[in-house]
Amino acid sequence: MRLCRRIYTEVDVNEMEMIRYRQSAKEMVSILGLGRSPVGVRFLITKDSIPEEATRLERHRYCQALMRAGQGESVVLDEAGIACPAAAAAFGFRPLPEGLGSGKGLVGFGIVADPEVGKRMFEQMPRFAAGRIAALHLFPLEWTVFPPDIIVVEDEVERLMWIALAALHAGGGQRLRASTAVLQATCVDAAVIPLLEKRLNFCYGCYGCRDATDIRGSEAVLGFPAEMLPAIVEHLTFLRQKAIPASRAKGALAELERRRSAG
Repeated sequence: MRLCRRIYTEVDVNEMEMIRYRQSAKEMVSILGLGRSPVGVRFLITKDSIPEEATRLERHRYCQALMRAGQGESVVLDEAGIACPAAAAAFGFRPLPEGLGSGKGLVGFGIVADPEVGKRMFEQMPRFAAGRIAALHLFPLEWTVFPPDIIVVEDEVERLMWIALAALHAGGGQRLRASTAVLQATCVDAAVIPLLEKRLNFCYGCYGCRDATDIRGSEAVLGFPAEMLPAIVEHLTFLRQKAIPASRAKGALAELERRRSAG
């Protein structure tokens, strides 16, 4: 009887945790008016932990997997399925090809004019050690049944601004810093950095994700460790009471326009 009671308690606690994740995600969507679900990402150490119900993607970039998860799918991406060589290197799945590592590939794409610049961009790229993870599991946080390692949000810049402000409040007012090479926005900037450095990171997007996904010109991306979610949502709830509606009402702009009209 004791063993049965202990197992039941562990399952119950886990389900309560998942309910909290789902509720927090729905609150974030409601408060900010997000156009897509926040995405939970798990970094799987072994393929034994890949859920059977998840769709295993083939010939997909990581940013495309993120797009599909934000649209409501539970998807898995591994070494065999990931199509982007730069993202594969960032996640430790495969070595970076020489053409990219030399910087010449970025010259060929028209991203940089000097291969040394491209080479330096990849030399400074935060990345996982080879073989550290076996697969990536991405899913809409609003319906999760798994605890995520990080949470990624793609949406309008103004909406992401409030998440960043809430994270700043959770950090006691410490200024946030962004790290980006304007390259590998979703895989490095919004996934690898938040996990390795245990902090929120944000960026404007990049050549790759803007070419390969439905992200709009007015949208950007950020990622943060999952343990930050409760504090972020708590402060978003506070911001909803006054700051968010006041800012969106553009009262100061209306007053300026009245003064200008009055001459």
